[in-house]
Amino acid sequence: MALALKKSDLYSSLWKSCDELRGGMDASQYKDYILTLLFVKYVSDKAKTDPSSLIDVPTGGSFEDMLAAKGDKEIGDRFNKIIAKLAEANGLRNVIDLADFNDEEKLGKGKEMQDRLSKLVTIFNDLDFRGSRAEGDDLLGDAYEYLMRHFATESGKSKGQFYTPAEVSRILAKVVGIGPNTRQDQTVYDPACGSGSLLLKAAAEAPRGMTIYGQEKDNATWALSKMNMILHGNEIAEIEKGDTITNPQFTKGDHLRTFDYVVMNPPFSVKSWNNGLENDYNRFEYGRPPEKNGDYAFLLHALTSLKSTGKAAIILPHGVLFRGGAEGTIRTRLLEQGFVKGVIGLPANLFYGTGIPACIVILDKKNAQARTGVFMIDASKGFTKDGNKNRLRSQDLHKIVDTFNKKIEIERYSRMVPMSEIADPKNDYNLNIPRYIDSSEPEDLQDLYAHLHGGIPNADLDALSDYWDAFPQLRNQLFKPNRPGYSDMTFDVGNVQQTILDSPEFRAFVDEAKALTGDCYMAHRDTLAAINAETRPNDLTAIIGDDILAKFKPVPLLDEYDVYEQLMSYWHDTMHDDVFLVMNEGWLDVAGHEVLATGASVR
Repeated sequence: MALALKKSDLYSSLWKSCDELRGGMDASQYKDYILTLLFVKYVSDKAKTDPSSLIDVPTGGSFEDMLAAKGDKEIGDRFNKIIAKLAEANGLRNVIDLADFNDEEKLGKGKEMQDRLSKLVTIFNDLDFRGSRAEGDDLLGDAYEYLMRHFATESGKSKGQFYTPAEVSRILAKVVGIGPNTRQDQTVYDPACGSGSLLLKAAAEAPRGMTIYGQEKDNATWALSKMNMILHGNEIAEIEKGDTITNPQFTKGDHLRTFDYVVMNPPFSVKSWNNGLENDYNRFEYGRPPEKNGDYAFLLHALTSLKSTGKAAIILPHGVLFRGGAEGTIRTRLLEQGFVKGVIGLPANLFYGTGIPACIVILDKKNAQARTGVFMIDASKGFTKDGNKNRLRSQDLHKIVDTFNKKIEIERYSRMVPMSEIADPKNDYNLNIPRYIDSSEPEDLQDLYAHLHGGIPNADLDALSDYWDAFPQLRNQLFKPNRPGYSDMTFDVGNVQQTILDSPEFRAFVDEAKALTGDCYMAHRDTLAAINAETRPNDLTAIIGDDILAKFKPVPLLDEYDVYEQLMSYWHDTMHDDVFLVMNEGWLDVAGHEVLATGASVR
């Protein structure tokens, strides 16, 4: 039996296919070819094992037909005809057939096109999606996200707007209130849905999915979204085409249709947002956005699209929090109505379309009149560098969501800001986060007397109180009195580290951390041993991760989210592939393959 397809191998094959197309076009163009082939291969594989599939793969319209065209001088034309048959059979004309596989300018002439497309279809033939699961952690979904992320990175500033980073999408889904109790018939809507990844991440937070609605202006990106929905098992999602502000598709007469949840990452500060606007659909009840900036047009569209208990999470530039004029008037009225539930400041340079920092504005109509404050988070410093972009780590995502949903107040990070403080004349309904949360590091004060006369200021040692609380005897071991207010080290500075490592208190601290790690492993050993085809990997990591956070929270000096990140790094690098193999092959078969691969013996 062949090993199941691993995520890492899948990624390698997909990017190899991208290499075949480089040279004749940029990433914004070759993504159409790669994603079309991915789509055809996926639906062809699924049709073999899923008789209830909503996608009909007709004779002459399958991936096998494309494979049969390998080496043919007319391979490009044959590909186009095969894809056209599949599109025609499923009402997907102008969705999956946008890429021209017979374009000599992009794919080369004659033998060059023949070889390029033959190599491409061979790479995809090695991928087997028959076992792919549309349950929030399926390989196909991971592959699609992987490609979209790389396409956005390579496409440059002007063409990366169709993709919202997966980590940010998950934050929006979780802070907007979608979770274990969300029903399948509840609705989620994205008025500027791009490739649809944000909608899918939101719906994936509900145990049985949700009813999905979206609209996208750009034709090619709309087609991506339609394909993405099908690839993730959401064939019945309603994704409409057109400009959401000037031509909204989800309407009832002169009013907008309303939804339970709205999530959105609209284009920032659009200057032409009202070109051709004839009907405002009662969206501007609280004020009309300025002519040259459409940020509040999208925000007000989201608000008007909510049911009476609906909630929205929208990514916007920080300017919406403090700009005056018409925007200041709208912001004041929304705050007075109690619609603004929270604001989360994100790190700069997260998004592919812009390097400026953005924020998440959370709106909530439920019990709005009773709202007495706005919960704010300054998460601008929690990220890691990833090439020329910044990226949220798993720990950053989890901390933001925990802090917001549990309304945890953390010094220099989060607080519930009373409406009375926001409305105070000195703030005048300005929501700029630094007004309310000082996230700057304390100033490093220099003691000139110590520099001149020696000694370590006791005030500097007192500032390390977290360490002395954890190791009460250590301070006296390391320092001795010099004169009032100052201390000296008891031995050479080069011996400090070893003295700490050898101290009984530090050894006890290490033993406690090891014991907690062992306890966590033992607590989940049976769950890991029981991994099978029905296991949901996302649920598995959530259970283990939450247990680690709870166990390490009381431990001094260790940030429980740093410990959690160790688990998630191991998960992404190694454990995900291992779990996927066990799910598909079983523990014994996987162990047997490992024995064959390494030449080891089993006892």
